[in-house]
Amino acid sequence: MIRKASLLLAGVALGAIVAVTATQTRFLSGSEAVAASADTYRELNLFGDVFERVRSDYVEVPDENALIESAINGMLTGLDPHSSYLSPKSFKDMQVQTSGKFGGLGIEVTMEEGVIKVVSPIDDTPAARAGVLAGDLITGLDGELIEGLSLNEAVEKMRGPINTPIVLTIVREGVEKPFDVELVREEITIQSVRSRQEGDVGYIRISSFNEQTFDGLKAAIDKLNDDIGEEKVKGWVIDLRNDPGGLLDQAIAVSDAFLDRGEIVSTRSRHAEETQRYNAHSGDLTDGKPVIILINGGSASASEIVAGALQDHRRATIIGTRSFGKGSVQTIIPLGANGALRLTTARYFTPSGRSIQAKGIDPDIEVIQELPPELAEQMGATAPRGEADLKGHLEGEDVEAGAVDPEEEESGSLAYVPPDPKDDKQLNYALDLLRGLQVNSAFPPDPAAGIPN
Repeated sequence: MIRKASLLLAGVALGAIVAVTATQTRFLSGSEAVAASADTYRELNLFGDVFERVRSDYVEVPDENALIESAINGMLTGLDPHSSYLSPKSFKDMQVQTSGKFGGLGIEVTMEEGVIKVVSPIDDTPAARAGVLAGDLITGLDGELIEGLSLNEAVEKMRGPINTPIVLTIVREGVEKPFDVELVREEITIQSVRSRQEGDVGYIRISSFNEQTFDGLKAAIDKLNDDIGEEKVKGWVIDLRNDPGGLLDQAIAVSDAFLDRGEIVSTRSRHAEETQRYNAHSGDLTDGKPVIILINGGSASASEIVAGALQDHRRATIIGTRSFGKGSVQTIIPLGANGALRLTTARYFTPSGRSIQAKGIDPDIEVIQELPPELAEQMGATAPRGEADLKGHLEGEDVEAGAVDPEEEESGSLAYVPPDPKDDKQLNYALDLLRGLQVNSAFPPDPAAGIPN
């Protein structure tokens, strides 16, 4: 088994995330408070009794802090799959992921057969400047063997405060003996946006939505316009496949980059007065050039916000397979020195009023990327999983209203993307479409047409 992580990004949990530094308390009326105290505190007393019994009679002395943390997490995970308690360390890791910056070395690593292997160094980082190469094996950190460490533990040790040194012991093919390389940690910026020229088409891949995403998108558009020639650009392919989501404000900013007007998304919470609507501002960064968005079963939440907004406004053609179907928003509520609460606080809706919760975004043109025979054999009869397959997921609006049977909720779709672009059916279909080699009645003839303001 090969496990993969990155010194740039260890992974963003599925979700459109709203980060906050304080919370507003909604006070109960007198009758509500009495009813709550009568039943709720009786149950809390029961919890106290159980806690004391475990504490005194369990076969081994339990960690009391771990018991409390597990109880809190159990309460939250019982709500839905995306609410949880974040320990101080988990909260810190999440802040690193969403900020897009941390002290590190600038190498992406995997674990193969218990060994840490370099996938690639990032340009202009300490690792690249020191001559670390793809394929190098890292066997020691500061003179200590890392055999037996998990991938996450090794990554944690390589990260650290900016301007602090670390020594890597490296085994390299063709070099007889292991050797040491001393590096000094620097601020590393997570690259959530990567781009390349596909002839006369600009290709932009967004892998997550962190604080750097919109800036990365704008820089990619500017660079590709310069490389191709702004007048020669036939169109844009925005690849959101296997993008699990991230920050809500970044999803809104990315959507706004391709729109001149109209609603992008609305969020509706438990209380009607807290509904919020987010609208586009004038200024399409691509000057109305055709846009195609690629999605698959791994495109979730913030990715679905972008796809849904541009689809509803007929600003982009969506190609691929049905997205994951996560239509809820999580708020991160700090708890001081005790970590944070990740709580589902709202559902989001596309400009036309669609909730995609447990349904997903259906592409305008379905193009299925089949698994290679060896991967298909490994998966066997395992079906792709989507939001509707998660235990305890929020039901879609249609199910809650009784208009649809829960059994009719949509499951996920395939989320395979070939490593070689030549084998990528979805990407090549998009390129052919932009070049006029495919006929598409779904492609918007007028980018300004769509949902009225």
